[in-house]
Amino acid sequence: MRNQNIPEIFLNEAEPIPNLLIHDFKMTSDVVKSKVNLNLHLFSFLQSGSKQVHFSDNSVAVNPDQSVLLKKGNCLMTELLMDDQIYFCKLLFFSSQSLHDFLSKHGKLERTNTLTTDDYFTIKNDTYINTFVDSLNAIQKMKSKFASDLLQVKFEELLLYLLSLYGNSFELFLRTLVSNKEESSFKTIVETNSLSNLKLEEIAFLCNMSLSTFKRYFIKEFNESPGKWLKEKRLNRAKELLVEGLKPSEIYYDLGYNNLSNFSIAFKKQFEISPKEI
Repeated sequence: MRNQNIPEIFLNEAEPIPNLLIHDFKMTSDVVKSKVNLNLHLFSFLQSGSKQVHFSDNSVAVNPDQSVLLKKGNCLMTELLMDDQIYFCKLLFFSSQSLHDFLSKHGKLERTNTLTTDDYFTIKNDTYINTFVDSLNAIQKMKSKFASDLLQVKFEELLLYLLSLYGNSFELFLRTLVSNKEESSFKTIVETNSLSNLKLEEIAFLCNMSLSTFKRYFIKEFNESPGKWLKEKRLNRAKELLVEGLKPSEIYYDLGYNNLSNFSIAFKKQFEISPKEI
C-alpha cells in the first residue's frame, strides 16, 4: 500500500491545506499498518471500531471510549471494525500555527525545555467531548461564510476545556507540538522497534527513509545487515520469554513472525533446539 498523505487525500487537488479541517472518516473493512504521512496535528474522535497508531518510538491503542490527539509526522495506522460494523472516526485537523496562536493567547506556563517525548495524548470521552463532537456535525452542515470562524472558536473552546481538565501535562504536550525539537535519532528508532512485529520497510518508513536508504544507514550504524540483526535480537528475546514460562504460540506474532511454524524453524536454526524443548 502506498503512503497516504493526510489530510491532502481528503481535499480537492487544487485546494490548499487549511489551518483547521473537519472530516468524517468511514470504512467497511479493516486496514492494518497503513503508512500515513500526517501533515497536520490531529484530534481523532473514534465513534465506532478500534484504532492503533505506531510512531517511531511509541504507540497508542484507542477505543470508542477515548479520543486521541496525534502529533503530525509519519506513523503506521491500524483501524479495525468491531462486530462487523462500520468504522467511523470524526477527525479534527489543526496546524502548528493555529496552536501557536492559541498558546500565545491562553498558555499559562513559561517557555520551558521540559517537553514531553510522546507523539500522542489520550482523552477520556466524557459528556463534554461527546457534545463537542455533535457540535462539529452542526458546523459541517453550515453553508454560512461564518462556519470557519465558528470552527476556530470551537477549536479554542476544546483546548481550553482540556487545559482545565488535564492542566500542565496537557499544555506541555501542546508546546511539544510547536517546538523545534530534533526528531528521534535513527539508532533510537531502530532500537525502540527491534522487538516489535514491524517489518523492515515499516521501520524504514518511521525513519522517513526508503528501504534501500534505510539499509545503507543501518549497515553504517550497526556494521551488520538489518535482517540478521533484527532476527538475532528477536530470537534472543523469544528465548528469554520461553525461559520465563510463556508458550511459543503466545510470543511468535509479537516478535515479527507471521506463523508459528516459521518461528519454530528460525528458533531451532539459531539455537539448535526447538521452542517447545525450552
